[in-house]
Amino acid sequence: MNRRHFFAGTSLTAVAAASVSRVAMAALPEPVLMDKPDTAPPLLPPNGRPYNPVVTLNGWTLPWRMNNGVKEFHLVAEPVVREIAPGMRATLWGYNGQSPGPTIEVVEGDRLRIFVTNKLPEHTTMHWHGQRLPNGMDGVGGLTQPQIPVGKTFVYEFVARRPGTFMYHPHADEMTQMAMGMMGFWVTHPKGQHPLISEVQRDFCFLLNAFDIDPGSSTPKINTMLDFNLWTWNSRAFPGIDSLNVRQGDKVRIRVGNLTMTNHPIHLHGHEFAVTGSDGGPWPLAARMPEVTTDIAVGQMRQVEFVADEEGDWAFHCHKSHHTMNPMGHAVPTMIGVDHRGLVQKIQKLVPDYMVMGERGMADMGEMEMPIPDNTLPMMTGNGPFGAVEMGGMFTTLKVRKTQKPGDYRDPGWFRQPAGTRAYEWRGALPEPKRQTPPAASAAPAELKAIKPHSHSQH
Repeated sequence: MNRRHFFAGTSLTAVAAASVSRVAMAALPEPVLMDKPDTAPPLLPPNGRPYNPVVTLNGWTLPWRMNNGVKEFHLVAEPVVREIAPGMRATLWGYNGQSPGPTIEVVEGDRLRIFVTNKLPEHTTMHWHGQRLPNGMDGVGGLTQPQIPVGKTFVYEFVARRPGTFMYHPHADEMTQMAMGMMGFWVTHPKGQHPLISEVQRDFCFLLNAFDIDPGSSTPKINTMLDFNLWTWNSRAFPGIDSLNVRQGDKVRIRVGNLTMTNHPIHLHGHEFAVTGSDGGPWPLAARMPEVTTDIAVGQMRQVEFVADEEGDWAFHCHKSHHTMNPMGHAVPTMIGVDHRGLVQKIQKLVPDYMVMGERGMADMGEMEMPIPDNTLPMMTGNGPFGAVEMGGMFTTLKVRKTQKPGDYRDPGWFRQPAGTRAYEWRGALPEPKRQTPPAASAAPAELKAIKPHSHSQH
């Protein structure tokens, strides 16, 4: 596959790092950038060992070049602008134009050379999370290497020693750099048939991350510890998260890594899955069991597998309810049951745009058209075929279709449910509900017998 065909149909742009001379850049692989937040199609390997590629949700895979049997990649650490969802953009730090950075895919046994160019306003490093490698390649600033100065390029070289699901991120000013979005996914494919790694037809991956961005602003507050207001998958919030589109009967693998500050119980509707591996490698068969939710702790990777045998549009989300919300509601007081009659009109004489939220619950927010600051998102949003979905944050859908062709990842639209298979309103008479009657109290007094200590006499 030549270079023109290699980049055909994508939004990839080759650029030179401004701080590196043209002579020096000539020896490096071109740093390839992505300028769209869409889910890119799988990158079929143009050379090297064959493998079945992954699809990164709202992301892409980084191309490489072969140099005397070594796979060479080029990551550029730099400020980026990421669309969280339509209507909101965030000023982040990332790699090669996006946050998270591009997924790196290699094969077990590959010899790797990865160039990391620093275009941030401060030094950085690169840690290859979960990898077995020489100590000096582990990327912990001050401990295993000097930090990468601004404008400089460092080189990491090691062999991909074991297959699995991994990630990369800085180990320099980590609180700032990771809070600003610096992270990326890594997949090492097995070099041949592996007894614990199944062949699948669809292989998806994404990272869990979170930001605290005040409504109307665009830069995260890096000192936030737990009270985040944007819970995202690959720095995207619903309805900006793409759906996972599969063919009915496909064996599906989903790989997830958590780089937020808390755990996430990830839940899939309509199917059971097995947790088949982590960043420690594939799990023994005896350790696997059917689940519909798996909890992913901070710094952990999980991969789940299932057969997509139920057609439909199935919800897929974090099961912490505040993690399926966007930023507008976190400081709203609970007003359920409070009588507001007459109060709103009085307040609106002083504050014309005043609105009462939550007197009947928060569902009204899903359909409410109210002014919000520029560059922010409604608390609950998204529309489905039957109205407001009332979600945000870490939520999307698994779309299973009989008609989805092998290798086709396009969105098939909303599912048309067969007649008689949708919940409906009951219009008939309802029987009077039965009330359980508590048993009558016994009229006979209870008899109590006590034994005095050290005595056999009874009273």
